[in-house]
Amino acid sequence: METIHKIGRRKTAVARIYLKEGKGNITVNKKAYDSYFTTSTLKYKVQQPLVLTENVESFDITVNVFGGGVTGQAEAIRLAISRALCEIDPDYRAILKPEGLLTRDPRMVERKKFGQKKARKKFQFSKR
Repeated sequence: METIHKIGRRKTAVARIYLKEGKGNITVNKKAYDSYFTTSTLKYKVQQPLVLTENVESFDITVNVFGGGVTGQAEAIRLAISRALCEIDPDYRAILKPEGLLTRDPRMVERKKFGQKKARKKFQFSKR
């Protein structure tokens, strides 16, 4: 099996993954994913597509991720891994799609408008 390259995005985070057969090692920005993602929730998000398809120890994954925060990065990695698994075996699509792992979350931060404090918040109004 050759290396599969896929991209996942979430908010401003972009994750490029390289998936190949191996023993289940996940490397994020040249670090073990356990040390890169500190909380158990983020570790679970990264592993979720592999756990659902029962491939936790089947593939080695190398990840380059930048932009956004750690949660956005973890969810970008999750999307990229899900896309790569669907390319390996189209039957995985039936498992991952109902969980919402193949959907690119389009929500972004709303821009700040001029004459306002933030995107929606206004400056304090003084009547007198």
